[in-house]
Amino acid sequence: MSRSPSFSVKPELTIKPDLASLSRWVHSFCIMRFDLEQGQILEESYPPNRLSQEEEIEVSFNSFPDSVSQKQHNRSSIHDCIFFFRFRRDDNNNYLYGYVFNRQRHDERLKRGGEQKSVVILSHAPYSSVFRPLLQIIGPLYFDVGNKAIEHVAGFVSLWPPPVPGKLMELPIGNATLKVNLPPPHSLPLENNGVLYEESASSMAPLLPTNQSVPQGLFHDADLFGVYRGLLLQLWTLWELLLIGEPILIIAPTPPQCSEAVACLVSLVAPLFCSVDFRPYFTIHDPGFARLNSLREGDAFPPMVLGVTNLFFLKALRNMPHVVSVGTPSLNSNRVPFSSRSSAGRLPGGKSSEGLGVQQLSLRRFSPTNLLNAVKLRRDGPLCLMTEHKEAVWTSYAAITKPDTSVLNRLVDAGMSPRVEESMSVVNNEILRRHFLELTTNFLAPFGPYFQVNAPSDGSSPYVAPPPLPSFSADEFLSNLSARGVGKFLSKRMKSNWPDLYRRFLQGPNFVPWFQRRRAVAEQEQRRLWKVARMRTDMRLITSQMNELEAVDSFDAIEKYINEEVKLRESGGGSADSEASFEKLKKDLQAVFSVLPRDMQELLLSNPQRASLLQDPSELQ
Repeated sequence: MSRSPSFSVKPELTIKPDLASLSRWVHSFCIMRFDLEQGQILEESYPPNRLSQEEEIEVSFNSFPDSVSQKQHNRSSIHDCIFFFRFRRDDNNNYLYGYVFNRQRHDERLKRGGEQKSVVILSHAPYSSVFRPLLQIIGPLYFDVGNKAIEHVAGFVSLWPPPVPGKLMELPIGNATLKVNLPPPHSLPLENNGVLYEESASSMAPLLPTNQSVPQGLFHDADLFGVYRGLLLQLWTLWELLLIGEPILIIAPTPPQCSEAVACLVSLVAPLFCSVDFRPYFTIHDPGFARLNSLREGDAFPPMVLGVTNLFFLKALRNMPHVVSVGTPSLNSNRVPFSSRSSAGRLPGGKSSEGLGVQQLSLRRFSPTNLLNAVKLRRDGPLCLMTEHKEAVWTSYAAITKPDTSVLNRLVDAGMSPRVEESMSVVNNEILRRHFLELTTNFLAPFGPYFQVNAPSDGSSPYVAPPPLPSFSADEFLSNLSARGVGKFLSKRMKSNWPDLYRRFLQGPNFVPWFQRRRAVAEQEQRRLWKVARMRTDMRLITSQMNELEAVDSFDAIEKYINEEVKLRESGGGSADSEASFEKLKKDLQAVFSVLPRDMQELLLSNPQRASLLQDPSELQ
C-alpha cells in the first residue's frame, strides 16, 4: 500500500458519495463510543438508517475489546488496535463483516481516566485485504478531523470500480492507492442462490493453479506463520478439523490476535469453499451465545470456529471438543511484532537463519521435560488458561495427516531482528500456504471426474442433449477410492486409515455446498462449450446426413433455444453476443427445415410466429 503521511481532508476536494456505488463495497461506516454509564453507543452511522436495531446492538458489542481481555495491557497514553468480526444478519446465512479501528486513550484529565472509541467499516464481503489498509487511513484521520473524515473517505470509495473477485485492483483513496488482490469467486458466498459467472474462468478446483501469486481462498493476507508459530506441528490437525467441520474454540489475549487466528485457520483449507460458521471475534453478547450456552452435556456443538478473548468462555463452553490457545498477552499493537511472538518453534538461542530446525523442534517436543509439560497441560485442560496464558491445542481427535517435516525445515528463522523477521515471515507464509493449498487440492482431486465436462465431437450435432455429469454415490466413491488408492502425494503424508478422513469429510458441512457448487460451475461450463459449438457448426453439412426423425428432433431443439434467447432478450439479460447467437440459430433452423418433408414444412409454416423465423427463402435452398 502506498499512503502519504500528509493525507488530509481538503474541503475543495471533498466528493459527494454516490450511495449506490458505495454499497458495492461498504454497507456503512459507524462511529462507536464506549460510555462508562451507558455502555456502547452508536454516535454516527453513514449512510444513516442502514442498520436495524438488532444490528446496531450487535455491532456495538463487537466493536470493542472485551474488558476481561484487557486486564493485562500496559497503560499507555494511546492504544490502537485493528481487528474484525462477523455476524449473521438473518436466517438465510447472510452475514456482515465489521472491520474495526479501536482507540483507547488513557488520560487522567478525562472522566475516569480515559475514553474509548471505534471506527467500524461494515461490509457484506470478506475483503480484509481492502478494509484493513483502509482502516489505517480512515481511523487516524477520524481522530484528527472528526466525522467529516467519514463522508470524505466514502466519496472516494464510491468512485471505485465494482469489485472483481480474484483480480488485482488499484483503488485510489485521496493521495493514496490501495493495491489489493481480492479473494477468488469460488471462495465467496453465492448471491441470490446463483452461480457466479466468473467461476467458470477461475481455477476449477481440484486443479492446482499455475499462478501462485493469485489468492485461492479467503484471508490470503493473514499472518499464518506469525500467529501459529508456536503451534506449527499442530497445523495439520487444525487443517483436518476445519476440513471435516468440527467445532473449534480459539482463545487469544486480544481481539487482533484472535480474529487473525480465525482468519488464518479459514485460509488453511483453500481452495475449498468454507461452509463452517466462523466468527473472528465472538462475545457473550452475541445472540448465538445463548443458544450455545443452553446446550446440554452430550449435545453436539454446531460446526463453527469461534474466536474469543473472554476467559469466561472456557467455563461456559467447557464441553467444546477442540480448544486452541494462541498469542501472547503482553502485546498491545494492532500488528503482532514478530520478535515478540512465542518462541516455541525456534532453535535454542534463536541464532540460526537458515532454517527453523524442525528436527530439534521435534526432539524438544519429545524430551522428558516437554513430555511432562505436555501431560500436565493435557491433564489441566484449557481451564489452566485462567491462571496463565499458554499456546496449546486441546483435542482428543487423532489426526490422520502427518506433519510434513520437509516443509517445516524450509521455514526461515531470522533471530530477534523485527525488520528481518517480518520479511522472513512473508517467505514462511508463502511456504506454508503453498503446502496447504497443494494438500487440499490433492485431497479434493479424487472428486475431479464428477466435474468432467464434455463438448460435442466433430461432425456431431450440437443440438442433441449434452450427456449428464457422472452421478455421485458416497458409498461407491469411497469403495472405488479405497481400491484405487489416494495417490502418491497423500499416501506419503497420511496414515493407513486415510479413508476415514474422506468419510468424515463427506458427512461434514463443507462437502455438499462445495460439491454442488462445483457441479453447477461444471454444468455452466458445459452449456458454454455447447453454445460455442452451435455457433461454429455448419448445420448444412450435418443435415445432409440426418434421417427424418433426427431432423424433427433437431428442429424442435433449435426452436427451444430460439425461444430461450427471445425470453432472455425481453428480460434484459441478453449478453453482447445475443444478437449473433439469435441469427445463427435462425439459420440453423432454416437449414434443418430445408430437409424436412414438404407436408411437414407446410404444417410448420401455418404457425405465423414460426413462419417469421423461416422467412429467408435463400436459406431453404
